[in-house]
Amino acid sequence: MARTQSFEPVHQESTAALIARQLRDAIMHGRLAPGAQLSEADLSAQFGVSRGPLREAMQRLVQEGLLRSERNRGLFVIELAEDDVRDVYAARLAIESAAATMILRSGDPVALAELRSACEAMTKAAKKKDMVGLSDADLRFHEVLVTQSGSPRLNRMHETLIVETRMCMTALQDKYHMPVDVVLEHAAIVDAIEAKDEALVLRKIDEHMQDALSRLAPAPA
Repeated sequence: MARTQSFEPVHQESTAALIARQLRDAIMHGRLAPGAQLSEADLSAQFGVSRGPLREAMQRLVQEGLLRSERNRGLFVIELAEDDVRDVYAARLAIESAAATMILRSGDPVALAELRSACEAMTKAAKKKDMVGLSDADLRFHEVLVTQSGSPRLNRMHETLIVETRMCMTALQDKYHMPVDVVLEHAAIVDAIEAKDEALVLRKIDEHMQDALSRLAPAPA
């Protein structure tokens, strides 16, 4: 008779996990600004919890690289230097190129429809000149691109970048010189996927990433 595996009972998400999620979201959307120092006393009061679960939550974010610890000073939200931004976009280029290639080869009409819908959301925000909405829709397009690839591993890797990506895009949202051009860049990626032109897909994604980098982290003169 096979030995029965014993498992731990399933519990609801811990208090520390819930706090970590809210802190992560605040960092991602700029409510906790880059370089901001976190006060245990203030946060403990705001969350209505003791310092134990709060410290556990903050340590999770230190391990994720979203908070940095300074000896005798405390915890601070990370600040992305130009080298960090370039690294984030290099990782995104690799992941999203692979995801787009998988969608292209599968020919999945649902994936194409989801990408078209994401482009439409960007178009609506651009017409309204809603830069925050455009930034949100832009990020949503890239999330859809990776999710629709059907690769759990690509999706997991992308999720580890999503907070830093959002931080980059928050910085970028006031640098959209021509919002319509940003929409067209994304539509061109979808067009190339639909046309099953793999070389063009990879080139369009690379051009899109390089365009974002040229505004976020200009090359030194």
